[in-house]
Amino acid sequence: MAPGSRIRVLVSALALALVALVAARPASAKDSTVPAELQGIDIEDRQGAALPRDIALRDQSGRAVTIGDYLDGKRPVVLVLAYYECPMLCTLVINGALDEMKKLRWTAGDEYRVVVVSFDPRDTVESAAKKRMNYLDAYGRPVGENGFDFLVGDEAQVKALASAAGFHYRWDESTKQFAHAAGSFVYTPDGRLSRTLYGITFPGFKLALLEASEGKIGTVVDRVLLFCFHYDPLARGYVIATTRLVRASGVVTLAVLALWLLRFWRRERKPLSTPEAEHSS
Repeated sequence: MAPGSRIRVLVSALALALVALVAARPASAKDSTVPAELQGIDIEDRQGAALPRDIALRDQSGRAVTIGDYLDGKRPVVLVLAYYECPMLCTLVINGALDEMKKLRWTAGDEYRVVVVSFDPRDTVESAAKKRMNYLDAYGRPVGENGFDFLVGDEAQVKALASAAGFHYRWDESTKQFAHAAGSFVYTPDGRLSRTLYGITFPGFKLALLEASEGKIGTVVDRVLLFCFHYDPLARGYVIATTRLVRASGVVTLAVLALWLLRFWRRERKPLSTPEAEHSS
């Protein structure tokens, strides 16, 4: 490809990436008009929606799989929709998920599963295998069966999956690329959408997995951490649960006060020894 052509592709990719990041941000009350560039590429929060288990796909080895194969009722599932020849944004999204995966003590395939599905019908099993190998090398840990898979599928099947997740995208003829927003989706072990994580970095990744697992993974400390934060739909992320912490601190204060009063009451009831009693004994 000529240098001028490469520059034009890079500029187009950057423009699409910026558009997608804007689409992933929460809109203010004044932003009632959606620009033409953003129409049809938003992420709709469909919390509680079920994954269609019968969506037929192929994994990186060419094996026929369904989404239901990844829902075992034990492990939460992270779904990333991306296409493997995307020049910029999709790589940033998968990188963002991988960065959080590497921070966790939990391992993909053991405590949770990650499924990356291409929405580009031109992507092949070979491109999925190549992409997966690159990310497994970067992850640096062995993963269990269905632990970190890269899938391809028929356009209609993938479209149905994306629609169920609330992920909307479209082909942009002028750039010959897909226009799409940035985000990932965390599902409960039985396939209900627990949290939608927006953007290309996911600081709430661990909390979302804890929440989706309903406390079945993680330590007591992890569950305390989840208690201290809650998901704010307006902020589209996890924030400190101020009200919850205030209530908890009030309970602790009352408990400490009750213990102090009990100790004081017991001390007051304890009979005092007198000189006469000591002499008579």
